[in-house]
Amino acid sequence: MDLTRRALIAGSLATGAAFRAHAQTPPPTASKALPPGLPQPSETIDLWPKGPPAKLAAPLVETVDERSTDTLVTDRSVKGISRPRMVVFRPDRPNGAAVMITPGGGYRWIVVDKEGYEIGRWLAARGFTAFVLFYRLPGEGWSSGPDTPLVDAQRAMRLIRHRAKDFAIDPERVAAMGFSAGGHLCADLAARFAAQLYDPVDAADKLSARPFLAAPLYPVVSMDPAIAHTGSRHYLLGASPTPALEAAHSPDRNVPGDAPPHFLLHAEDDDVVPVENTILLRAALKARKIPVETHLFAHGGHGFGLRRTIGKPVEAWPELWRAWVRTVGFA
Repeated sequence: MDLTRRALIAGSLATGAAFRAHAQTPPPTASKALPPGLPQPSETIDLWPKGPPAKLAAPLVETVDERSTDTLVTDRSVKGISRPRMVVFRPDRPNGAAVMITPGGGYRWIVVDKEGYEIGRWLAARGFTAFVLFYRLPGEGWSSGPDTPLVDAQRAMRLIRHRAKDFAIDPERVAAMGFSAGGHLCADLAARFAAQLYDPVDAADKLSARPFLAAPLYPVVSMDPAIAHTGSRHYLLGASPTPALEAAHSPDRNVPGDAPPHFLLHAEDDDVVPVENTILLRAALKARKIPVETHLFAHGGHGFGLRRTIGKPVEAWPELWRAWVRTVGFA
């Protein structure tokens, strides 16, 4: 990665106060009372000081839906995001590594708790600084179309590095982790981190968007209608995408020679996103000689995150990831 530590530190010192001087957009909220004792993020980082670099067909209203009827468990989703932002989970004792999390939701909405906050809390409890990204959705009328989520993911990676000093992290050691459609975004970032998708807006955009490592988990990968997740494909590419558009947004078909190491995870009984998505991505990574760790479980279904793994072998996945990241020098 083309990162200059001196430039990063100088940039953080020069602009950190400016970031803190402006009020940031609060995290997505819902009317339901939150469970007592469960840490909620209070720190956010807006991605675009002057608004996203794209036009919007019609104004959006950010809407949070609570899908859980259990007073002790939240299961929120959010859509209509016009002010993309990250929420931060800071560890008590930072280990110097950071993880940007991209939750799933089929590109129709973004899951808040199951694939966002719960993962952020788990990581922070183990020393990782976690950033949960609420990215713009491609089907909501942005002029940047299918590239809309990736634009936000690139910018988020650069901002984390730009503000590394504020969070006591090493700007080199910033990883990406994503789930389902957020796994597609994670894999897309790992494949197209160097794509020039927007004009630079400040010093942060001089930094690399390449993750140190990528962990697309039960990811949407291929846009081939034979194995694609129908909803994600529709909301990302529209009703009748061309073969060229399908290829451009299938990470397995765009793996560069300098892609980061990957950790892949999928359940073979996933009836929403076929396991072939992960198998295709693994084959593409192996063909380019990119280090890849792959775990396939017989049972787990789709969207298990942390809460739906209890009592199954797939329950081991977070510690498998944690053990693997040590082998590649992440933590």
